[in-house]
Amino acid sequence: MDSIISITDKAIEQIQHISKTDNPDGAKGLRLAVTGGGCSGLSYKIEFSDPKDKDNVFMFGGVKVLVDPKSVIYLKGIVLDFKDGLNGKGFVFDNPNAKNTCGCGESFSL
Repeated sequence: MDSIISITDKAIEQIQHISKTDNPDGAKGLRLAVTGGGCSGLSYKIEFSDPKDKDNVFMFGGVKVLVDPKSVIYLKGIVLDFKDGLNGKGFVFDNPNAKNTCGCGESFSL
C-alpha cells in the first residue's frame, strides 16, 4: 500500500527526539487521527499509541505511524511538518483536502 501521508525530515527528527522519552522501548507508534470537534468541525490528534488490529501502519525513517481506518479518508494526502523558530507552532498538518481551517491550524472542515 502506498503511503497516504507524508512526513518531512524535520518532523521525523522531532518525533524521534520526543520518542526517546515518551516511547523509549519503541513499542508504540505515532498515531495520527481525526476526531470530531474544534472550531472548524474536525480536529487532528497526534499521540504515541499501541497499534490496533485494523490500523494502517507506515514507516518513516524508523518511525512507525499508525492511522485508523476512519481517519484515512480525512488524512489522505496530508503532510506532517514541524515548524520552529520565532513563529513556530510545533507540528503542522498541511491538508490539501481541507476547505476551511481555523487560525490555530488544529481543526479543519472538508
